[in-house]
Amino acid sequence: MTGQRHAATDSHRTFAEPVRLDLSDPDTLRHLWDLQRASYAVEARLIGFDGIPPLHESLEQLRACEESFLGVRDEWRLVGAVAWTRPGNGVLDICRLVVHPVAHRRGVATALLDALDSIEPAELTVVSTGTANLPAVELYRRRGFIPVGERRIAPGVAVTLLERKNASASRPLHNS
Repeated sequence: MTGQRHAATDSHRTFAEPVRLDLSDPDTLRHLWDLQRASYAVEARLIGFDGIPPLHESLEQLRACEESFLGVRDEWRLVGAVAWTRPGNGVLDICRLVVHPVAHRRGVATALLDALDSIEPAELTVVSTGTANLPAVELYRRRGFIPVGERRIAPGVAVTLLERKNASASRPLHNS
């Protein structure tokens, strides 16, 4: 189908190209809220900590967040989303990357990050994820992110801080 992307690991299932999400739309907001609760429940199990703030966020808190969102739908539902802010100085801060458990290993996160790289080129991209969330850490490493720190958020629970510098975004256009 035109406009559909096929995941390499499950080529018979398709999902749409990422699109911006409008959180002022009540249906979009509810679908995103349901998606992030399902996704962060998986991360909570992986890292042994259920105090992940978006897992307990209300619809009103989600609507009020000052993040921009891209989302991906399959034939039935919203299956992935990425959120970001631009704090300045060429930095892109990935605030959330969520994939519904039914869509794991289908290329949803990769499609979202590819789209984000395309529409929001940055000299520096930063992200954090639970250190014990090995699938997420590995995804970011494959995309050129390097761990730059770790922060303890609870006894026995750490978050890894990662960053990726984009040399082409910071190079001058013309040599002197």
